[in-house]
Amino acid sequence: MRTYCIKISSWTSSFRYPNLISGIQPTLEVPPVSTVMGLINAASGRYLESRKIELGYYFDFKIKTIDLETIYQIKSNEKNYPDNVVKSNVLQREFLYDCQLFLFLVDEELVSYFRKPAYQLLLGRSCDLAGIESIKRIELQEVGHARFAGQVVPFNSNFLPGQIQALPKYFSNTIPRKNIGTEPYSVISCNNPVDTQLTGFRSDLEEFNSDIYFHKFEI
Repeated sequence: MRTYCIKISSWTSSFRYPNLISGIQPTLEVPPVSTVMGLINAASGRYLESRKIELGYYFDFKIKTIDLETIYQIKSNEKNYPDNVVKSNVLQREFLYDCQLFLFLVDEELVSYFRKPAYQLLLGRSCDLAGIESIKRIELQEVGHARFAGQVVPFNSNFLPGQIQALPKYFSNTIPRKNIGTEPYSVISCNNPVDTQLTGFRSDLEEFNSDIYFHKFEI
């Protein structure tokens, strides 16, 4: 299969657990599909809709550690407006260091957005700035009994081991935003590869050793 590989790197990344808003803030070791879709939207400069998406990716990092972070909590009054009372709090937040994302796309229009991104690219939060290192046209070979690492794979019908999390594919273009296409995924870290009975795609890139699972959906 002919595709494009976009290599994106960042010093830090953080992908928070859904619905976890208090206490220590852990990070997933792989970005959800919705985060990758957010990158594509940022590069294009608009909210993409009414199109079929086909993408695969591999993500790795060197270290996971914890930092202390000061947050400011603003209380709302009876009318649900912000009050003048601001309270500071210190929490522990996990983050990933020295990160790389290899994004595989077959749609040339989507690839063209990354040649001159409209907005800054983020691998997680607003402080996790990312940059594009290269864009290559490559061939992927379809293989059986694929070995996956550094990516998420839908749990339903595949039943792969790993950390199981309910994650969205996308978010709506409304305020507040709504989850779209939430389903359980096996979160397979780059440090814990999984041998499977599934079909995957293999590249000749020497920068990582994993087959690629392609996500196909319509938005």
